[in-house]
Amino acid sequence: MRTNANILALSRVIGPLVRGEEVKLMNRYETIYIINPTVDEAGIKTIVEKFKGIMEANGEIETLDEWGKRKLAYLINDIGEGYYVYTKYKADTAVPKELDRVFGITEDILRNMTIKLD
Repeated sequence: MRTNANILALSRVIGPLVRGEEVKLMNRYETIYIINPTVDEAGIKTIVEKFKGIMEANGEIETLDEWGKRKLAYLINDIGEGYYVYTKYKADTAVPKELDRVFGITEDILRNMTIKLD
């Protein structure tokens, strides 16, 4: 049995398809990454802006919090603290993959994690 909410949700997806429009499904994600604490303030700002740009290119940011330097739970490459950045955003499915790729090639990123929200 279909409810009105189901029919409305289907019409939002099927309607643009019938008209030949492109449909982008947006999911909600949380990403947290840790920047090497030896990076200066200008470098941190550059890194944050780079990842913010990737998220905004195909989505929209809901929350961007810079938590600052904090002690790590364990040493990473003999480093005991890091600069934490937390972001909650809506984006299509390609954005987390691109973020993961760019995190991997950015030397000053110690760790990163992205979670898909319900």
